Amino acid sequence: MPVAASDTLKLSYWTVGRPACILIGRDFETMTFQTGASARRIALASALQIALLVVLASNAAAEKLVDPSAVAPEHREAAEKRRAEQLKLYQCTKKADEAKVLRRDRSAYINGCLDK
Repeated sequence: MPVAASDTLKLSYWTVGRPACILIGRDFETMTFQTGASARRIALASALQIALLVVLASNAAAEKLVDPSAVAPEHREAAEKRRAEQLKLYQCTKKADEAKVLRRDRSAYINGCLDK
């Protein structure tokens, strides 16, 4: 049923500060929407989703070193090159940690280290 121009929307506040939206109209009964219960439910669901994301993402972020002996013989040369790149990147990252390079300057430092 469409809302008519004569219908009114009134916003009132309870003593605890939670808003109650009351729609009063021609053919409508008074309706009250309480936000307290749904806000708690949304907050709990969001917290559980974030916790699950952190647990699953922590394992995905770690890149393992390539093992050339575990690859097919025709791809072994590429695997050895990749492992050498990974080791060099690991060493440059370790140098950046020891030098206490700021996060904003970290990529430039590591790229400079890799170019040497």
